[in-house]
Amino acid sequence: MTKKRDHVDIIEDMLLSIQSKGGEIKPTHLMYKSNLSHVQMKSYLEELLEKEFIQKVKKNEYDYITITVKGCEFLNVVHKMKEFDKTFGI
Repeated sequence: MTKKRDHVDIIEDMLLSIQSKGGEIKPTHLMYKSNLSHVQMKSYLEELLEKEFIQKVKKNEYDYITITVKGCEFLNVVHKMKEFDKTFGI
């Protein structure tokens, strides 16, 4: 049985989804790619905006979510932590 995603896993999924689309994504697409409800996504977006991992941008009359340098740095640290965990099994 697959374990539930924790808070960090969901944030990682969201940031990876943004990265996979070239660093910017429409909010609805992010919601579907991250497998979140509208209420969940809204809550996570507020947190990510507050922490400056993402920013909202208006482009061609559409709203987009873009990943920031700080968001990319967070992803790198998460990947290092997961590799450490795999290596040492902690």
